[in-house]
Amino acid sequence: MHERRHLPRLRRIWLKDPVYFLTICAADRRQILHRPGVACVLIQALYDAPRVHGWKVGRFVIMPDHVHFFCLAVSDGKDLAAFVRDWKRWTARKIAETTLISSPIWQREFFDHVLRSSGSYAAKWNYVRENPVRAGLVADADDWPHQGECAALML
Repeated sequence: MHERRHLPRLRRIWLKDPVYFLTICAADRRQILHRPGVACVLIQALYDAPRVHGWKVGRFVIMPDHVHFFCLAVSDGKDLAAFVRDWKRWTARKIAETTLISSPIWQREFFDHVLRSSGSYAAKWNYVRENPVRAGLVADADDWPHQGECAALML
């Protein structure tokens, strides 16, 4: 499968304590992330992110082949690339230990977007929470079991 080239990451963000919107995809877009054992690992890793990685996670949605979440570094947190790298490593190892799913679990790259206002957070969240409906997985977004909010993030 052809891997898309992404724009290089900015070296500096000029916002103080930016909130990021992340999308992380399963390798080869395999439909594995919504399986109960896998989703439990991912959700626990999102809740553990402040303690383990120094990143607070806000709202999230786990789709069959990708995960979306909002996050904010806390004091002494890793940089964004290190956080995502380590989060993917930890979840891949845990998924391999608890399921019969083989590696690789994640695509090498990830997508990040800096949110610049509470309005952009709300707009992104409204779009993301409707993903399961658009994909035909549920009739109502509130019925999708693999979504939630670990912590309230303020912009």
